[in-house]
Amino acid sequence: MSSTPEVRPPVVTPVRVIIALCLVAPFVAMLWVGSYAKADPAFIGIPFFYWYQMLWVLISTALTITAYKLWQRDQRARTAQQGGEAK
Repeated sequence: MSSTPEVRPPVVTPVRVIIALCLVAPFVAMLWVGSYAKADPAFIGIPFFYWYQMLWVLISTALTITAYKLWQRDQRARTAQQGGEAK
């Protein structure tokens, strides 16, 4: 029996908080309908209500990609920290 306890990295890290914020931000933005339920300002003739939602499709894509890349980096760092034992 080994006398050295197994040291695990913390579950909640700053990187994981950023990942969570990237994934939660689009939901909060879309659920807060009062902030964008209006027609003005129009963009190339499209009311604000519609172009704001379409803009969030692009923003959500970028945030999801960012969260995924950060998650991959975090997992690689954890694997390297554990000596490469886990895949």
